Amino acid sequence: MTSPLITHRGITIATLASTQDVAAHCAPGQTAIREQGDGWWLYFVDEDGTVDGYDSPYTSHAEALWAAKAAAEFSAQ
Repeated sequence: MTSPLITHRGITIATLASTQDVAAHCAPGQTAIREQGDGWWLYFVDEDGTVDGYDSPYTSHAEALWAAKAAAEFSAQ
C-alpha cells in the first residue's frame, strides 16, 4: 500500500485503517480512503466538516486512490 497521506492538486488524501473515524482524522477539504469489510470506501470532508462519500466501495486501494485523485483534479478546476 502507498503512504497513508498524500497531496494531489492541493487536496490531502489520507488512507485510514478500518477502525479510524474519518471526521476525527481528516480536516475540512480532505479526502479519505478507508478499507472496510466489503472494499475500499472513499470519503470527502466538506468545508463545514460534514463527511460524505460514494455509495459503493472500490475493490482495491489503487482504484480508490485513482478515484480520489480524479476528484481532486475536478476540485482544482
